[in-house]
Amino acid sequence: MRLDKFLKVSRLIKRRTIANEACDHERVSVNGRPAKASYEVKVGDVIEIRFGQKTLKVEVLTISEHALKSDAPAMYREC
Repeated sequence: MRLDKFLKVSRLIKRRTIANEACDHERVSVNGRPAKASYEVKVGDVIEIRFGQKTLKVEVLTISEHALKSDAPAMYREC
């Protein structure tokens, strides 16, 4: 699954276009490297998202095309 879609489905970022812009501005890194929106997310990847002064670091646990709001937090674990 593409990185921008994973960020949206897991509800880490509200909209896919915003996730895409965050990747374009190098605010998202995967395994310590800046990642493009087209990066293929794999189980075990560590995603780091910078929101201004705040940084969120999560590890991918599962990948699902669709997730209910209640199931979305099960897709990742905060590091």
